[in-house]
Amino acid sequence: MSGYLTTHVLDTATGLPAKGMKIALYKVSGNSHTKLVEVETNDDGRTDAHILPAEKFKTGQYELVFFAGDYLRASGQVSEDILFLDQIPLRFGMSDPDAHYHVPLLLSPFGYSTYRGS
Repeated sequence: MSGYLTTHVLDTATGLPAKGMKIALYKVSGNSHTKLVEVETNDDGRTDAHILPAEKFKTGQYELVFFAGDYLRASGQVSEDILFLDQIPLRFGMSDPDAHYHVPLLLSPFGYSTYRGS
């Protein structure tokens, strides 16, 4: 298999990459989640390496959890104890063993969007 997974986060409220956001990747099987890796975004809002590199890539169901609340508090955009957006889970499937899957997050304190990027 030569597929791999990447992600990045853009802060649409500031117009900048979301630097320092923690992201966890889980392999999902039914109701079971197995954490594979936890990373943090760099100055460009990306991870320093593929979040799931080719040598560890397997097809199946996965979930990225973006720790948006921690990032939004650290950036000074929110200060409440209870946030509208805190942890954002994105569950998706990867079926092509040779594909590059890119799952970005566009974030503001009150909304987000995602898509399959390239």
